[in-house]
Amino acid sequence: MSSATHGARSRWESQRTFDELGRRLSDLTFCVVDLETTGGSAQGGSMITEIGAVKVRGGEVLGEFQTLVNPHTAIPPFIAVLTGISNSMVADAPSIESALPAFLEFAAGCVLVAHNAPFDVGFLQHFAAQQGRPWPSFEVLDTARLARRVITRDDAPNCKLSSLARVFGSTTTPNHRALSDARATVDVLHGLMERLGGLGVHTLEELQTFSARVSTAQRRKRHLAEGLPHSPGVYLFRDDARRVLYVGTSRDLRTRVRSYFTASETRSRMGEMVGLATEVTGIECATSLEAEVRELRLIAEHKPRYNRRSRFPEKVHFVKLTRETWPRLSLVKRVLDDDADYLGPFGSRKTAEKCLAALHDTFPLRQCSDRMGRVPSRAPCVLAELGRCLSPCDGSVDAATYAEVVRRLRDTLLRRPDEVVEAINVRMAALAADERFEEAGAHRDRLAAFVRAAARTQRLSALSRCAEVVAARREDDGRWAVHVVRHGRLAAAGVIPPGADAHQFVRELRASAETVADAPGPVPAATAEETEKVLRWLESPGIRLVEVDGEWVCPVAGATRHLALHDAVAESRRTLVPFAERRDLVPVHQPAR
Repeated sequence: MSSATHGARSRWESQRTFDELGRRLSDLTFCVVDLETTGGSAQGGSMITEIGAVKVRGGEVLGEFQTLVNPHTAIPPFIAVLTGISNSMVADAPSIESALPAFLEFAAGCVLVAHNAPFDVGFLQHFAAQQGRPWPSFEVLDTARLARRVITRDDAPNCKLSSLARVFGSTTTPNHRALSDARATVDVLHGLMERLGGLGVHTLEELQTFSARVSTAQRRKRHLAEGLPHSPGVYLFRDDARRVLYVGTSRDLRTRVRSYFTASETRSRMGEMVGLATEVTGIECATSLEAEVRELRLIAEHKPRYNRRSRFPEKVHFVKLTRETWPRLSLVKRVLDDDADYLGPFGSRKTAEKCLAALHDTFPLRQCSDRMGRVPSRAPCVLAELGRCLSPCDGSVDAATYAEVVRRLRDTLLRRPDEVVEAINVRMAALAADERFEEAGAHRDRLAAFVRAAARTQRLSALSRCAEVVAARREDDGRWAVHVVRHGRLAAAGVIPPGADAHQFVRELRASAETVADAPGPVPAATAEETEKVLRWLESPGIRLVEVDGEWVCPVAGATRHLALHDAVAESRRTLVPFAERRDLVPVHQPAR
């Protein structure tokens, strides 16, 4: 696969910021806030009675904010006893309409911190919305939530503010007054940061995603991500013998790999993998589609032990309609260049057998595997006696009648699945009427296996018949991603640089693309999974066809119409225009003009 970039730097490089690299806690300003209220729900009518806040940076207090707030309603007696705030104390206090803007000005540009943050921040957001005031894009830290990940029962019986203040030796005792509780929360925040610093947590991103489920050893390996770029691509975890342990893909290699060393990645299987990893290799890709395709190919090549999917694309099965005097259906593992008709591939033999059963339920072809001459003379089998086989072996059917059944079967496989769908639906209805629901369910599963296989075969073969398809789509950043697909295989990918000649870029991309030979039968020159990823991209909104070598068509009455289509496929189907000279076929896309 070729990637034409004209030496241009990835847009991700130009957009890299300190935020992406991780913001050190010592460099950030935090605004620790606490509220006192008349009740527990702003939506239920509770009001704020006091706001207290402390602004800190690098362990130093930069300023404090405190104000009582007139709730314009009576403070419940038990709240007055708890907080010490009485109706007379707030009678001359400012209302929330003036107190909230003052607090927001004080907290501007800070990371907002609170103990049980959803409560305090929820109240503030509620009254901001009530006033029609836009809520600033604060990042929020919840010391209660963070403490639950750090503090054990040996440290404290619970994670209440008063308990944590004692654990960290706060100089302020929480007393249900806003400023005092905010000061105590500052000490708790610094205590948590100090404890986590010993575990390698030094940035806001690491603090936000910290989890005790991620081991210290796992966290200390985050340096493995340092050399990776902020660009789309594929990453490979390797062990000390450079064996590939795991292959993944991401739109941002560095950010994704870093997540394996934080709470963003807590699967035990991945923790084990990271424990064995000593190196991470990144492969930059021009587009996300190229990254997805490279991932599939690398998984198939290395078969990493920690990848569960796509490791064995060669382990597939097909249903084959043979080319012989008395054709039959059989299960095979390979597609040969023998002019036979194939359905598949199937990821499992079990699914292939269900599809085969659906076809045998509808078309009474012989199921024996013996070779037969033009005029066979043998004893009939049990299936013939049950009426499930035309029985050419004993001369019960002539060649012309048998050939007509084969013709209908071939039409079912290649163009119109209706005969199978109708026959099995009738059988399921009869079984359900007799309350034989398990048998009806078995036929339903057979029908599903057949329809999905037929739709997949028709879609894959439609693209694989095209020697070349060149398509482009405008990406979110305004630039055009271009892909060259040959016989269903991604042969080249690139993004047209700003100011470049688009026609020249496409010519050069096609010239540098991989040479791909056609594959026999309906099989694309790639794995079915790769071609399906390519198809999903080609069928997505906004695609423009630049060049098509061949006819990219699917049957109008094909199996796809029996499936619940993805939104992107449905959208593309609504824009199709039939070929005037091919009324049984419909083009998948029309080239851009």
